[in-house]
Amino acid sequence: MGQGNFTPAYIVVPEGSITTPKGFSAGGLHCGLKKAERHDLGAIVCEVPANAAGVYTTNVFQAAPIQVTRASIEAGGVLRAIIVNSGNANACTGKQGEADAYEMRNKFAEAIHVPIEHVAVASTGVIGELLKMDRVRGGIAELPARLSSTYEAADDFCQSILTTDLVKKEVCVSVTVDGKEVHIAGASKGSGMIHPNMATMLGFVTTDAAIGSEALHRLLRKATDLTFNMITVDGDTSTNDMLVAMASGLAENEELNEAHSDWAAFAEGLRYVCEVLAKAIARDGEGATKLVEVQVRGAVTDEAGQAIAKTVIGSSLVKSAIFGADANWGRIIAAVGRAGQPVNPETVDIRLGDIVTLSQSRPVAFDEEAALAYLKGDTVIIHVDLHMGEGTATAWGCDLTYDYVRINAAYRT
Repeated sequence: MGQGNFTPAYIVVPEGSITTPKGFSAGGLHCGLKKAERHDLGAIVCEVPANAAGVYTTNVFQAAPIQVTRASIEAGGVLRAIIVNSGNANACTGKQGEADAYEMRNKFAEAIHVPIEHVAVASTGVIGELLKMDRVRGGIAELPARLSSTYEAADDFCQSILTTDLVKKEVCVSVTVDGKEVHIAGASKGSGMIHPNMATMLGFVTTDAAIGSEALHRLLRKATDLTFNMITVDGDTSTNDMLVAMASGLAENEELNEAHSDWAAFAEGLRYVCEVLAKAIARDGEGATKLVEVQVRGAVTDEAGQAIAKTVIGSSLVKSAIFGADANWGRIIAAVGRAGQPVNPETVDIRLGDIVTLSQSRPVAFDEEAALAYLKGDTVIIHVDLHMGEGTATAWGCDLTYDYVRINAAYRT
């Protein structure tokens, strides 16, 4: 998106953040859930009731905060705030975990003087341990004083949601709707346990556009399917995956829906925000040294292309070859063939960047040194053309390194 001669409908706001859209403030602090002195409790707050939508993990063992957030959004489709903790997932914690998640919601609602059903809750961290609620309560009492619309406050929030992430992930764009400047911003966390089917992935989107909850949900679901659902780090879908969007409506445009002349422009901006965050998660995969992108063309349908792209990007053998800068196209073709989608074994082309390794399913002599140099870069693009139809898809992931095993072998310690 935004490449070549294509002129995007959005403009990237370089210093933008989740507090750039009108009506939003944020903040974060250290309450003691993490051993190190790092922020571990944060919040996003809207000064008016914001139309809201959420997308959640498909893991059967859904964490308690997801139950709370679902209940809040389903109560009326609006939110005033999202409170988030890191360092503890509050997942597989039974009735006590559920009670703790509701207490987080209720205590924060009381602290900022809003109805309890206007607050969502998200958590990330270690599974199966109860929250240290005395520390959470103390943090909630201090958090309102930390809320601000400044970039620094937004940064505090971004820091508060990280676990094994190496970098914060945020993006902001502006789109013109009814001649008015509308902002869409996002922040996310995710580094390991990433294979969303909605990874541990949390995402938050704010916008000042006027858009109804149901229309926002339709757009969010579509954007998720093309972005967050097209990344993988390790093939594991978390118990806590959640993507929540809030729309304040303070840009005062005519309410967006599919009949609005600027619907497509807004949808493009939202998708771009989600794509940037998704790719940032893939690039920041635990131990990763490279962002890997798989582009599939010529599939029988887009859905078939998506399945093939995710099979290739999720292959441990492909990921290991990329880490070793080994142009082993055999691992790629093997992944294509086991994706369970229609493939003609006589018509597949594969390129690594601009280097053709397979044409019409036949090996092509290529410059091994050039391939080695390309694969040593920090971004690797694998092109697969099936010559079967018009279906296309793009997926993102990362290489599989020694550090991934080291990080996850000692996650709890």
